[in-house]
Formats: sequence, C-alpha cells, structure tokens
Amino acid sequence: MTITRSKNETSLTLALEGRLDTTTAPQLEAELKECLDGVTSLTLDMQQLAYLSSAGLRVILAAQKQMNKQGKMVIKNVCDTIMEVFEVTGFTDILTIE
Repeated sequence: MTITRSKNETSLTLALEGRLDTTTAPQLEAELKECLDGVTSLTLDMQQLAYLSSAGLRVILAAQKQMNKQGKMVIKNVCDTIMEVFEVTGFTDILTIE
C-alpha cells in the first residue's frame, strides 16, 4: 500500500492506494501515530484504495477515536466495494463519509 501525506498547518490528508489489510494496516497505524500530533482535521482519501479488511477497519476506528478527542475526521472518495464494507459493519454510523 502507498500512503501519500499532505499536511497544511493543522489539517492532514492521507491518500491511500492499494490494499488496506493485515499486511499493510500496521503501516497506516504507524503513519497515523507519527503525524497526528496537533492535527485537528484528518482526511482519509480512499480514491485509489482497492480493498479493505477487518485489520484496516480497526486502524480506521482507532484513528476516529483519536480524532474525536482532538478534532474531526472525514473519509472521501470511497468506492462501492469499500462503502459496502462500511455499511455491513455499521461503520457508516461512526464515520463521516463524503
């Protein structure tokens, strides 16, 4: 998986490309731990994300919990396949998806 980071003061956007699964979830987790300090607006751009597993959902949920304490998190450009994963797991009730 490729993660492209762009930060502007207190706003952070992470563009995810490839597969977010058991193998790559620790990569996203490490990226979030490294760069969430002082961030009040987090955007996860999933336009190039092809697959999302339960391991990826766990990392996204942890990021949402962290951002609930310090600001807001938005998920953008979700494809139909990943939106279905969010809907089946109930994540559409927890996350802000645009």
